[in-house]
Amino acid sequence: MRRVLLSISVLALLGGCSTARQVGAGFGDAVTSPLVDLNVRRDQIPTVLLQAQANPYDRRNLNQCTTIGAEVARLDEALGPDRDEPPAPDSPTLNERTQDALAEAMLAAIRDATTDFIPYRSWVRQLTGAQARSKAVQDAVEAGRLRRAFLKGLGMRADCSPPASPAWFRPTGRSQR
Repeated sequence: MRRVLLSISVLALLGGCSTARQVGAGFGDAVTSPLVDLNVRRDQIPTVLLQAQANPYDRRNLNQCTTIGAEVARLDEALGPDRDEPPAPDSPTLNERTQDALAEAMLAAIRDATTDFIPYRSWVRQLTGAQARSKAVQDAVEAGRLRRAFLKGLGMRADCSPPASPAWFRPTGRSQR
């Protein structure tokens, strides 16, 4: 444990202020990660993902490009940007990416140090239901990605412009919606 804390301290000094701020922001989640293993703290699944899980191919109220785009935007909010989205114009520099990776490594070390004290962690996760909850969250995320892809396909078919279709798609102008 002492080695881990020493390593974290050295990495924080090397990373600078930005890294220290990022570690500070994620420190609470990293320290409380054993509560997830004990199924005391549970991540909430966004409603849009639960709806996608229930019926990923639902076409109700999707007769206009604006409604398709709004649904894609809701999914983007829950899932983050799609793979077809271009990088942000203010993409991070190499130094910023290095600091982000360093902060993530420090948070992973803290997370590992706090969860290592749980003996038979995989059994504990199984018995408390944390493993089943984790699988439910992953299933909902997968359903959300599937729904977003389906919606973008509908948007292409209806000749909609992005975000109701993939970012690379250019409508021909024949859409009446």
